[in-house]
Amino acid sequence: MPIAHKNSIRLKDVADLAGVNMMTVSRVINQPSKVAEATRDKVLAAIKKTGYVPNLMAGSLATNKSRIVGCIVPTIDNSIFAETVRGLTEQLALGGYQLLLGQSNYDNAVEDQLVATFLGRKVDGLVLTGGVHSAITIKRLKQAKVPVVETWDLPDKPIDMVAGFSNFEAGKAVGKYLLAQGHTRICFTGSMDERSSARLAGLQAAFDKKAGKPSAIRLAAGASFAGGRKVIADLVQTELSKKMPSAIFFGNDALAAGAVMECLARSIKVPEQLAIMGFADLDIAANLEPALSTVRVPTRQMGQAA
Repeated sequence: MPIAHKNSIRLKDVADLAGVNMMTVSRVINQPSKVAEATRDKVLAAIKKTGYVPNLMAGSLATNKSRIVGCIVPTIDNSIFAETVRGLTEQLALGGYQLLLGQSNYDNAVEDQLVATFLGRKVDGLVLTGGVHSAITIKRLKQAKVPVVETWDLPDKPIDMVAGFSNFEAGKAVGKYLLAQGHTRICFTGSMDERSSARLAGLQAAFDKKAGKPSAIRLAAGASFAGGRKVIADLVQTELSKKMPSAIFFGNDALAAGAVMECLARSIKVPEQLAIMGFADLDIAANLEPALSTVRVPTRQMGQAA
């Protein structure tokens, strides 16, 4: 039969050490923003000294709140979505919430499974990437009646709330910029997901009939340096090398950075022979040589707003 250890730390032990009542300790654990900083610091110091581990399950049963928010991003392979997750985590922590993270791999079927799992875990809210979801996921979310925030897009019919931007307008702005730089042979490279498709549509919308339409290279999924390198290698080794674009707009900075690396390896001068444009303004963009032109996205602020 299980043995109760006499030295197990209780909520009362923390309260006594901090010189506060048990309600204050509970509030520091569950709603830290509602406790004065000096008092909060005393309680946190007592928790650290005693090694007390709060029984969050008991609190969840009492309040019907898990104090957990689920977030689904397409990938954690690089830092494209990391700043959004960081901003989200920082803001949630102020209210005593923790983040449960899932990776969809740009696959709606995987997103469906993750949403079902998170709802089964009784999360208090969900943050999704993008504004296109399956019918079953939309139905489940509406039935669950939990707060939902869609990010990295501006859907016409959001499920609940949105903290994002227009991928179409971003692509259009890139098109206008490249045209102003004198480029007319422009290629877009990005994954098959809806946000990438919107950037391509925006890029194409920036061109008039005389200038023609940009070509496109669509990748199955992902945002990797290796993917960007392969795009350049394939262009050079195929018949497209006879009609090389003068500029390539990549759907993310990871792909664009990989493309710059491959150009350097093949002695292709950037931007003199080939201009390369990225998306998201990751840290690597400014630290490449030459530096990468890119579109700045308020990734961290988007997470905080969500």
